[in-house]
Amino acid sequence: MDIILCHQTVDFDALGAAVGLTRLRVGAKLVLTGGAHPGVKNFLALYRDELLLIEQRSVTPQRLKRIMVVDTQQRDRLGKSAAWLDLPHLEAIEVYDHHWDSHSDIPATLRQVENVGATTTLIVEKLQSAGVSLASPEATVMALGIHVDTGSLTFDQTTARDVRALAWLMEQGADLQGIRDYIDPGLTPRLQKLLSAALEGLERVKVQGYTLTWVCLDTEGFVPGLSSIAERLMDLTESDALFFGVQYQRSAESGSRLTVIGRSRIPNTTILPLFQAVGGGGHAQATSATLKNVNASDTLQEFVNQLIDQLPHPLIARDIMSSPVRTIRPQITIAEAQRILLRYGHSGLSVVDEQDQLVGIICRRDLDLALHHGFQHAPVKGYMSQTDTLKTITPETTVPEIESLMVTYDVGRLPVIDQGHLVGIVTRTDVLRVRQGENWGMGEMGNTSGNGKRHRWASCLIPKPQALIPGAIWQFLEQVSQEAEQRGWHLYLVGGAVRDLIMQQDAQKARGTTPEGVRGASITPSPIPPLVPPFQKGARGDNSNPPAFLQDIDLVVDGFHRTAQTGAGVELAKAVQKHYPQARLEVHGAFQTAALLWHKDPTFGSLAVDIATARTEFYPYPAANPEVEASSIRQDLYRRDFTINALAIRLTSPREGELLDFFGGLLDLRSHTLRVLHANSFIEDPTRIYRAVRLAVRLGFHLEAQTEQYIRYAITSGVYDRSRSQQNPAPALTTRLKAELRYILEAPYWKPALELLNDLGALRCLHPTLELNPRLWWQIRLFDRGLERFDPQHHLDHWQLRLELLLAELPPSEGWKVAQSLELSADGVKRLKLLPDARQRLVKVLGLSGDIPPSEIVQTLRDYSLPLLALLAVKSPRPVRRQIWHYLIDLSHRRAPLTGHDLKQLGYKPGPLYREILERLLSATLDGVISDRPQAEAFLTQYFPLPQTKQ
Repeated sequence: MDIILCHQTVDFDALGAAVGLTRLRVGAKLVLTGGAHPGVKNFLALYRDELLLIEQRSVTPQRLKRIMVVDTQQRDRLGKSAAWLDLPHLEAIEVYDHHWDSHSDIPATLRQVENVGATTTLIVEKLQSAGVSLASPEATVMALGIHVDTGSLTFDQTTARDVRALAWLMEQGADLQGIRDYIDPGLTPRLQKLLSAALEGLERVKVQGYTLTWVCLDTEGFVPGLSSIAERLMDLTESDALFFGVQYQRSAESGSRLTVIGRSRIPNTTILPLFQAVGGGGHAQATSATLKNVNASDTLQEFVNQLIDQLPHPLIARDIMSSPVRTIRPQITIAEAQRILLRYGHSGLSVVDEQDQLVGIICRRDLDLALHHGFQHAPVKGYMSQTDTLKTITPETTVPEIESLMVTYDVGRLPVIDQGHLVGIVTRTDVLRVRQGENWGMGEMGNTSGNGKRHRWASCLIPKPQALIPGAIWQFLEQVSQEAEQRGWHLYLVGGAVRDLIMQQDAQKARGTTPEGVRGASITPSPIPPLVPPFQKGARGDNSNPPAFLQDIDLVVDGFHRTAQTGAGVELAKAVQKHYPQARLEVHGAFQTAALLWHKDPTFGSLAVDIATARTEFYPYPAANPEVEASSIRQDLYRRDFTINALAIRLTSPREGELLDFFGGLLDLRSHTLRVLHANSFIEDPTRIYRAVRLAVRLGFHLEAQTEQYIRYAITSGVYDRSRSQQNPAPALTTRLKAELRYILEAPYWKPALELLNDLGALRCLHPTLELNPRLWWQIRLFDRGLERFDPQHHLDHWQLRLELLLAELPPSEGWKVAQSLELSADGVKRLKLLPDARQRLVKVLGLSGDIPPSEIVQTLRDYSLPLLALLAVKSPRPVRRQIWHYLIDLSHRRAPLTGHDLKQLGYKPGPLYREILERLLSATLDGVISDRPQAEAFLTQYFPLPQTKQ
C-alpha cells in the first residue's frame, strides 16, 4: 500500500501536490494528517469524492510499502502519522518540498527539494514529463496550490517554472471560477472577530523608514486560517513586516502554545532563520512556528528586535550612483562628445569648466538633434542644460528624496556634489532598479547584459562565508577591510572566488539537508538565490587548509564616492603588506593593480591576492589589449566576461556580506548556465572563447544559446584572420591566448574541452584551417597514451606537446610560425620546424617493410629527443610508428654486457677506441650476436684483439 502524507492543517499547495502524486503513483492514496485551511475545507466538502482520499484511521501500517511526504520535511508536522516513517518493512520514503532552507529529519530514500514557489510545481513538471492528463478538479486544486503559495505569481519566491506549471494546468482544464471561489473564501465569523481584535491591539514601530507591527491574541484552542488574517493585517496596516501571534491551550496537561506567523516585505532581509531557530519554517518572507510554554509578549518582542538588527541601512545616493563621472569641457565639439558617448555607452555627459566645477549636462538626445542639423563641429556649450536649471544632490541624499526630485522636476539624471566636487550621477534607471528590484539598465554603463535580456538584480546578504574560509585568510580579509574603511573606501571580493564560494555553500547545504547513511537521497540545487542574514565580522572559520578556490583571491577597492585616486588598490596593498611582511608585493601601474604573493608559507601556503582599483576598460580595436580607466564597482563588474564571474561580496561596513549581482549571475550559477555579458565580448577578446569552454567543461555548465551564437559569429566574422594578417600580431592571440591554451591542455578535462572548442570552430582562432578531424583526434589520443607511458612523472610539458601536435597538422611552413607567435618554448618551435624533414628521413631510412636490424633502428632514432619521437610516431606510417615504439619500449633500454670499466680491467687502454668498441658491442647485442659476458669477450678477441706483449 502506498500513501501520500500532507502536513497538519493542510493548505492548497500540499493538497495540490498530493493530488498530483496520486496520478503519478497509480494506486497511492492521499491521507490527511490533521485539519485544513478554511478554503481547503470548503473545497473538500464538495470535491472529496473526486480525490483518492482516505481517512488516517483507514491505514493499516503493516501493509504500507511506500510513503510520500509533500510540502514539509519535518516529522512533527505529520502528527501521529510520523510514527509510520519508522516502520522497518518500508521499501521507500519520498519527500517533495519547496522549502529549500528547511531542516529535514525525515529519513528519505528520495528527496526532491527545489526553491520554486510551490511544491505543486515540482509535481506538475513530473506529470508533464510522464505525459499524464488531468481531470478538471485535479487541475483546479493543483492550480490553487500554485496560486496560493505564490500570491497568484506575485510573491518573491515565484519562479518562471511556477508560471509554466500554472499555464499547463490551465490547458488541462483548471476551473477559473473555482479558483476565484476558493483562493479567497473570505473570513469566517470567528476569524473576523480575531481580525478586529488584532487591529485594535496592533503595536508598531518605524525603523529606518520601515514599519514593523506585531500583535498577540488569546484564543480557546487552535484556530485554522490564521495566515489569512496575517495577510489582511499586512494590507490594512501597510506594514513592511508583521509578527502575528495566537496563544491557546489544547488541554490543561499540555500547557500553553503560541503560534506565530511572520510576514515581511522588506528587501534584502529574511525572517526565516528567526523562525528556524525555534523549530519553525517557511520562506524568507513568509514563515510560521509553534512554541510551547513561552511568554508570548517577550517572544514577539524578541522576533521584532532580531529583525531590526538585520534591517538594511537606507539606500542613499552614494549607494546607487555611477562613479566616477565622465566629464567633458564646454568647448569640445558635438562630434567628439558623441564619440565619447559611444565609447562608454553613456546616455549623457557632465560638462565641467577648467576648475572641474559642474556647468551643465548634455544628453544623447541633445547630441542627436545637433548632429541632425549638421552642427557636429559646434561646441557642446550651446546645446547643454545650464547649471542654473540643474538640480543636484549630495552623496547622503536618500532614494525617496531623489525620486521626489525626479518626479517633481521631470529630470532624468541628478549630479551628486560633495564639497563642491562632482563625485557621481544618479539616473532614472538607478532609481527604477532600486524600486522594482530589476536590472532595468546599468545607469551610465549601458542598458542590458550581452544577450539583451533584463536580469533580476540580486543584492542580498550571503550566509557566513567565513565558515568556508580558513581562519588565517578570513583574518587577512578583515585586515584589508579595516585598512579600506579607514580610508573611507569600499572593498569587495570579486570574480571566481565568489562564484566558487557560492557553489561550495550550495554543496554544503545539499549535504547538510541529506541525512547521512540514507540511500538514494538527492537534492537539486536551487535556481533562485536565497536571502539570508548578514555574516558577522570577527567570526573565524574552523578549517585550516585553504581550499583550492581560495589560492587566488581578487579584491577590488572602490573609493570614488570619496574621490580616491586611481592608485587606491596599490595604496591599500602597500598598507596591508606592513601587517604581512612575508608577502611579496608586485605593482602593475598600468592596470592600477597590486599583488601580494606568498610561496609555501606555513600559514597561507602558495597564495596570490590581487588588489585592484575598480576600473572600466575599452578595446580600441578587436583582439587588442584593453585601455583601462579607474571607475566604480558596478562598472568594474560590467567589464567582466561572464555573468557568473560578475559577482561581488562587500567586505566593508555598513553592509558587509552584501552580494552584488547586476547581471543574473546567481541565477545562471544555480541553473548551470554560462552566459556572456556583452554581445561583442568575443570579438574584442578571443581568449574569452577559450575561457568560456574551460569554465563550461570544468564546472559542468552549458553554454547559453545566445552566448554560443556570439562565439560562432565572432569566429565566422573573420576578425581574427584580419588581426593575424596585420604586421604586429594581436596581443590577445599571444600571451593571453597561450595562457588559456595552457589552462585547458594541462587540465584533467582537456579532452572534452578540446572537443567543444572544435565543435564551436574555435581552433580557427589559432589558424583558419585548423580543425579536429577524426584522424587528428585519433592521433591526439594515441599521443597522450604514449606520453603517459614514457613520461609518467610529467617531466615534460604535456600541455605544450599536445598543442604542438595540433599545430603539426598545419602546413609545414605554418605550424612553427603559429607556435612562435604564441611564444612557445624555443625547443617546441624547433621541433615543429624539424618534424617534416625528420618524418621523411625516417620513412626513407626505416622503410615501410619493418625488416630493419635493431642496431640500425637505434642508430637512426637515438639522436632524436623523446618529445620529437612521440610526435614522429603518431605522424608517421604504421611500420615506422611500430619501430619508434619498439625503440622507446625496448631497444633504448638495452645495454652491452661490457662497460668501459670492464674494458679497462681486460687490459684495454682508455682512449678513442673505447667508443668504437662499445658501439660495436651494443650493435652486436641489439642484433642478437652476443648476449652475455663470455660471448662479449670472445667478440672482442675476434674483432679487437689486444696487442701481443714482447717476451
